[in-house]
Amino acid sequence: MACPPGQRLYRVPDPPAERRTLPTIDAIRADFAFLDDWEDRYRYVIELGKTLEPLPAEAHNETNRVRGCVSQVWLECEARRDADGRKTLHFRGDSDSHLVRGLVAIAIALYSDRTPEAILATDALTTFRELGLEQHLTPQRSNGVRSMIERIRADAYAPA
Repeated sequence: MACPPGQRLYRVPDPPAERRTLPTIDAIRADFAFLDDWEDRYRYVIELGKTLEPLPAEAHNETNRVRGCVSQVWLECEARRDADGRKTLHFRGDSDSHLVRGLVAIAIALYSDRTPEAILATDALTTFRELGLEQHLTPQRSNGVRSMIERIRADAYAPA
């Protein structure tokens, strides 16, 4: 699909905040495959951050803060039950950095609303590598991504 000169084609719309939804990880992979250069991918990651479910102000606390990130990152985990009665984990997140907020969105798309077993069986670092993010992130940001993933995995290990 061709775009007029100077315009970019993104699947992530910019509707009002109350109507934004985070794409699935498969949709994110497809979008990354469509985007050719790093600048377009960078902007797309930032746009993904705008689709995050809002994190209430009271959830920006020390309990939810992810340690090991250069930027401020918060992840809130809520245990739920799916239609079959299995435990699933629902994540909400936020960051004070636009780019990191987008990285949080990718992690949430990968892990949220899945069973602890599915979370523990998912290799997020491989997904980030497949998306070409690993090679374009600074070592500090890469460490922050690892800290987010470790935090999510720790939540999956936690007892019911």
